Amino acid sequence: MAALNLSSPSFTTTTTTTSSSSLRPLFITINHTYSFSKTPSFHSSISFKPTHITKTRRPHLNLVVSAVGKLSESQTVPVPPQSDAVSSLLPSVSGVYAVYDTNNDLQFVGLSRNIQASVLFHQKSVPELCGSVKVGVVDNPDRTALTEAWKSWMEEHIEATGKVPPGNEKGNTTWVRQAPKRKSDLRITPGPNTQLTVPLEELIDRMVKENKVVAFIKGSRSAPQCGFSQRVVGILDSEGVDYESIDVLDEEHNSGLRETLKKYSNWPTFPQVFVNGELVGGCDILTSMHEKGELAGLFKQ
Repeated sequence: MAALNLSSPSFTTTTTTTSSSSLRPLFITINHTYSFSKTPSFHSSISFKPTHITKTRRPHLNLVVSAVGKLSESQTVPVPPQSDAVSSLLPSVSGVYAVYDTNNDLQFVGLSRNIQASVLFHQKSVPELCGSVKVGVVDNPDRTALTEAWKSWMEEHIEATGKVPPGNEKGNTTWVRQAPKRKSDLRITPGPNTQLTVPLEELIDRMVKENKVVAFIKGSRSAPQCGFSQRVVGILDSEGVDYESIDVLDEEHNSGLRETLKKYSNWPTFPQVFVNGELVGGCDILTSMHEKGELAGLFKQ
């Protein structure tokens, strides 16, 4: 019968796992060594090896976008004078951004649901102050997260320089869009039981052709009655455009407007926005144009 030698045999197993970290993913290698003698023993060694991080580039996006970190450590990117170049360079994402002039002096720190649209606005309104920009993306962009990211950059700058950026000083209106004063909604008739002297479709035609921007919405501009109408009112206000609004739910003053407007525009839903007598579209189209920075040019036509 053969004898089994147990004096010092041993074997080693290696286990490799991946640790996911928001800062830096790691490969963790664990070596287990087992040996048998009179007293079995076990030994483990752990080694950490950083993975190779590959940055995925978005099409036509030259800016390497990173999550919010320190302002001083964020990448500075020159702002080109052409609007289309800015659109291809900056992301349509939520976060914080810092705008520097051509002397590399910080002028303004802002927070935005659409950084690309905000920088485009600044480039057009104060081009002489937009030399470069830093961007920090907020992954979960609720109001609290955006505000905290903005505060961290502001506090870092104030601690380093002892002063607030000029554009963030109290009372400064250079960098902030001023919403137009609230106007009253247009009404087709002064009250119920009013006899129209011209067809309703003709009145609609006059409204959209005699006013540059007209928004047919559910509810009033001060109290929209649906989320889509609220979104459209918010976009028009943020663009600073002078527009007229008409409540399609107001049967007392705008009786029959909804069905007649659908036939006039050949568009089945509300809100409906007209510019220079032509239908632009509803909430989805207006939102897309707003995010791409295309509305400012449309309203100037």
